[in-house]
Amino acid sequence: MTLLEVESLRKSYGDRVVLHDISLTVAPHDVICLIGASGSGKSTLLRCLNLLEPIDDGRIVFDGREISDPRVKPREVRREIGMVFQSYNLFPHLSVLANCTMAQVRVHGVGKGAARERALELLARFGLAGHAAAYPDALSGGQQQRVALVRALCTRPRLLLLDEITAALDPELVGEVLDIVRAEATSGMTMILATHEMAFAREVASSVCFLDSGRILEQGAPEQLFSDPAQERTRQFLSRVL
Repeated sequence: MTLLEVESLRKSYGDRVVLHDISLTVAPHDVICLIGASGSGKSTLLRCLNLLEPIDDGRIVFDGREISDPRVKPREVRREIGMVFQSYNLFPHLSVLANCTMAQVRVHGVGKGAARERALELLARFGLAGHAAAYPDALSGGQQQRVALVRALCTRPRLLLLDEITAALDPELVGEVLDIVRAEATSGMTMILATHEMAFAREVASSVCFLDSGRILEQGAPEQLFSDPAQERTRQFLSRVL
């Protein structure tokens, strides 16, 4: 069974092509890690999958429906595809609890009581129970990113996109965020994540894609790609980051 299929996706900004002929298949419970140098197209690909960026060519099919069709409403798609960004993107004027309940109530039609219960359950699970009434500015970067993850998980997405969510964190805060991702991967959440954390990708990924200059240059199981990559460019990249 296939949950997401990307076929020959192309994306450009003016004359600059940033994604070339991207094809990718994601089954339920897959954890796909996107690795590659900055500027290789990882974040742009995730933004295209969540319909934050229009594509120039190709197709994106989610659960049998072509969501890249211009007639599709992005808000409907985002009810089932969650995304967490590098820069948290929490609403600064709302408390942690309000950040985690708003989409449940306004987008998914969940009752306020049920939304609150779901949010408090997840906040407690990930060590944030004591911060429900706090505002984002009062939290550390790691806490804010954990709240952003909880907010996305509150809506029970079928696919979760994670865009280099540890890149803006101090090194000592990275682990607490990755613990949540690891827990969700273990529980069966389908995820596509762009990451610079190679050891983590090797641990949790079902498949790793190496992007270079807007192309998926190589894809494979983590034990194969990290230990014996087929492409010279992949070997060059890994020799610098491992």
